[in-house]
Amino acid sequence: MEVLKKYNSELQQHLENAVAQKEPRQLYDPIKYILSLGGKRIRPALTLMVCDFFGTDFKKAMSAALAVELFHNFSLIHDDIMDNAPLRRGKRTVHEKWDVNTAILSGDAMLILAYRFFENYEPTMFHELAKLFSETALQVCEGQQLDMDFETRDDVTLVEYIQMIDHKTAVLLGAAMKMGAIVAEVSESDKDKIYQFGRNLGIAFQLQDDYLDVFGNPETFGKQVGGDIISNKKTFLYLMAVGEGTSAQAEELEHLFTINPKDPADKIATVKEIFLSSGAAEATQAEIEKFSHLAYSLLDEIDISEDKKILLRKFGKDLMERDV
Repeated sequence: MEVLKKYNSELQQHLENAVAQKEPRQLYDPIKYILSLGGKRIRPALTLMVCDFFGTDFKKAMSAALAVELFHNFSLIHDDIMDNAPLRRGKRTVHEKWDVNTAILSGDAMLILAYRFFENYEPTMFHELAKLFSETALQVCEGQQLDMDFETRDDVTLVEYIQMIDHKTAVLLGAAMKMGAIVAEVSESDKDKIYQFGRNLGIAFQLQDDYLDVFGNPETFGKQVGGDIISNKKTFLYLMAVGEGTSAQAEELEHLFTINPKDPADKIATVKEIFLSSGAAEATQAEIEKFSHLAYSLLDEIDISEDKKILLRKFGKDLMERDV
């Protein structure tokens, strides 16, 4: 993303030296490995960008940004174990390349290393950053648990689903932005509003991800289109279709989400059709629009220059407008 480029290049240099320890190699090599796999690094770049936009040298927020990135990658190591995923960003996952025990321990060490970055701030700021970090880390764990619970439940509500993606994905986006505001020492009101901006955008982004999983362009989406349908994942689209569609549509969907055909092409096509005809696809787009609008409306009340608000809107647009 163009608006984050400047922060990403600076971040990359610091990330290479973020884990100075070398021994025991079995503990630190997996950490260095996952950090070397790249990714968009959106969250830590946002910490730097927000600090900069509020008129403070963004390098002051570098330690907070590194903490965010280490935490995010720690959660990926453990998520990959839980999902039994063989690949991450096209390369072998840590538990595949080493083993599960090594991946658990290296992930634990990563979380501790993330916390240590806050020690670079004076006590009052350290306290505020660490408190936000702890709350957010716990919410991410809660979101992951809800996601796992939903796999075996057939009574998940739309409200619960939004809460799950809020905790699993959106709160970290909001916290990353708020950390930049904390380092910039802005008003409580601005800290809270930039947090809510990131959080609402995070919910919209995750709903968009659910939508694109079904209706995206396979060449530009970056993941297998229909993956959620193949794995019987009950996303917002599914819940909306079951709730709003006819009883026949709901029954057919419920049946289709209990089977795993060798060739899933027909199943994907049928589910797609039900998502469209039940109005679920349209309702999901309306929900994405609702959370995006909520995010952008908060920008009007934040005390930063108009050109910075334009850049934040552009960031939101870039995040949401992947090709469909």
